[in-house]
Amino acid sequence: MFSFFKYGKEFERIVIQVEKQISTRIQEIDQIASYNQGKVLKAFQNHHVSDFHLLSSTGYGYDDMGRDMLDQIYADVFEAEAGLVRPHIVSGTHALSIGLFGLLRPGDELLYITGDPYDTLEEVIGIHGEGMGSLKEWGITYQSVPLTKQGKVNFEEVAKKINQNTKVIAIQRSRGYSWRPSFSIEEIKEMVTFVKEIKPDLITFVDNCYGEFTEKQEPTGIGVDVIVGSLIKNPGGGLAKTGGYIVGKKVYIEKISYRLTAPGIGAKVGSMHGHMADFYQGFFLAPHFVGEALKGSIFAAALFEQLGFETNPSWNEVRHDIIQAVKFNNPNTLITFLQGIQKGSPIDSHVIPVPNQIPGYQDSVIMAAGTFIQGASLELSGDAPIRSPYIAYVQGGLTYHHVKWGILTAIEIMVDKGILSIA
Repeated sequence: MFSFFKYGKEFERIVIQVEKQISTRIQEIDQIASYNQGKVLKAFQNHHVSDFHLLSSTGYGYDDMGRDMLDQIYADVFEAEAGLVRPHIVSGTHALSIGLFGLLRPGDELLYITGDPYDTLEEVIGIHGEGMGSLKEWGITYQSVPLTKQGKVNFEEVAKKINQNTKVIAIQRSRGYSWRPSFSIEEIKEMVTFVKEIKPDLITFVDNCYGEFTEKQEPTGIGVDVIVGSLIKNPGGGLAKTGGYIVGKKVYIEKISYRLTAPGIGAKVGSMHGHMADFYQGFFLAPHFVGEALKGSIFAAALFEQLGFETNPSWNEVRHDIIQAVKFNNPNTLITFLQGIQKGSPIDSHVIPVPNQIPGYQDSVIMAAGTFIQGASLELSGDAPIRSPYIAYVQGGLTYHHVKWGILTAIEIMVDKGILSIA
């Protein structure tokens, strides 16, 4: 591959060093992917999935066997009681919104214990925006507990914030647009145990975006009541063109299903026309492609650390999501890097992304996503809010080799512009 680059000899030297350095970590990721592949395969086999499950319903979608089976498979793989897997869920933010509106009622309180949530949830909650029908406008209050300086949950403050109106405890597994570690399954288990001891009827609710299949268990496997995510991230396996999922305890999934469609109708309707084969095959492939993305993130971290940049997580840290953060401390360097990621993409490589205002974000954001599916972050992509300390959040990569290619393309542009030296 190095023959395709202007600085091929220099790149070859660096990459050989990096790949030798990360070889043990790559083997560990392969073991996790192998385990999760077996878990998904056994679920398909145990439920006797057949080709007719891949066919599509139309209209109302009554008695759609493929849809109902897919719900069960997601629930089984994620060790939950019930699931909703639908193309009608348009994003991870939409899945979170449906879940929260389905569980909360006027007078209830939502408490985020992992700091404020991802930017796009601010208008759902009512932190920003008026007249949009936010939780705040429906009489649902909100509190959050900032993380400690070490990026951990402040349990003492959580205990103080829980009150008689607290109904849902929300946890964001991934780092979002922040310089903090993602949370492990063991850490989430500790959070759940802690809050349930204070108030047993609390509903624990996890934003699982970017985290699926990065470990051998999912949050619902260790006691979380509800988890949500997007199908154009990890569980769609690079094939799902849209959609999201919500899985958890049956009583809560039923409530949420009435928000997804309408009271009294719930999960019993919803045409899956044109999506079933992609949803099934994508979920089957997801453990492998998540493994490829994780390998690419490890490579990126090790390479940028060699070049003198600060990364989070570091190459040798255990990972709980597919996101790799790199701190550039300069807006021009950040923008140049992400423009390089775009140039190293299979789609729209000729396009030059620039910062702009995007719905749901308070800061200007630059997004590099030369992807087959628009905005699919299991494919190699990267984005960043234009704010100090100018951190790029890189994720995805359907193949490890493409991640290497994309990162090296970005570095080549940075060298050409005099931002970086690899001599």
